[in-house]
Amino acid sequence: MSDVAKAAGVSAMTVSRALKHDGRIAPTTRTRILKIVADLGYVPDRIAGSFSSRRSGFVGVLVPSLNNPHFAETAAGLDEVLTRGGLQLLLGYTNYRAEVAERLIETMLERRPEAMIITFDDHTARARQLLLNAGIPVIEIWETPTKPIGHVVGFSNRSAAAAMVQHLIDSGRRRIGFIGERDDKGTRGAERRRGFIDALKAAGLDPSRRLATVAPPINMMFGRDAMTALLEKWPDTDAVMCVSDPCAYGALTACQLIGRRVPEDVAVAGFGDFEISRCSLPSISTVVVSGLEIGTRAGELTLQLLDGSCSDQMLILVDAYTEPRESSKIAG
Repeated sequence: MSDVAKAAGVSAMTVSRALKHDGRIAPTTRTRILKIVADLGYVPDRIAGSFSSRRSGFVGVLVPSLNNPHFAETAAGLDEVLTRGGLQLLLGYTNYRAEVAERLIETMLERRPEAMIITFDDHTARARQLLLNAGIPVIEIWETPTKPIGHVVGFSNRSAAAAMVQHLIDSGRRRIGFIGERDDKGTRGAERRRGFIDALKAAGLDPSRRLATVAPPINMMFGRDAMTALLEKWPDTDAVMCVSDPCAYGALTACQLIGRRVPEDVAVAGFGDFEISRCSLPSISTVVVSGLEIGTRAGELTLQLLDGSCSDQMLILVDAYTEPRESSKIAG
């Protein structure tokens, strides 16, 4: 607060009153102070004086979706480990929107969490500044960002997707398409699309067969409609990688509706090892990654950071591997 007061040329008490919307503060002064607060990434302490130990006893966690079973597994893994360590999990749901994540980050930081665990997506500049200034452990999960804020528990979505495309190439496919999210930077789906392009370019193949038109999350209906559109535009396509298993299931359904045999006419692959990929007919080739492991290992790292047994910036990689199934078998 003293930094804000100094920059505004007022007392700390005036800053405090402005943040509390005290009517004694002139509107122009309050506006100037709030702008400086935003510029400095300052977060007012909403629980100051409430606890003599200055410990809140909770860890803030942001996930993009609770409908996705992987993020539910991640939350379950975190909760189990953190509970054993005497901490509670405070869960925020971003719906894949960076501005929502920024608001939740600020709200949680006002309550002074012990640590923040963030499912990596493209942070706003202010969200990133808030986390950098928080003075607590920050762990990004589900990706390996090139410029991490703090610690990382995840895997390379780009490399995992490239490995799946290489599997399709190795199975004899050459005219390979991609169905996924629109070209938003920094999302996991965008990284998977980059992996798709990497693998095809490395093999000297055309990476232009891409339909990526909607914001995440991608659902089965989009997969079905996009597969129909892709095959209408490029009818000789012999394989399609989808950004997720639900998307791949929709693509598989489209093939059945229009009379394309899978895998004889076109191979289909997904990402995530959702239950539906194992139960579908044919079963869907996918990339396997454990949301539970990500949550468990992020929880363990949090406890180590808080008890001082770990202080270095940590990068913990979890396994993500290609699981070939019936949908990409070699025809014949």
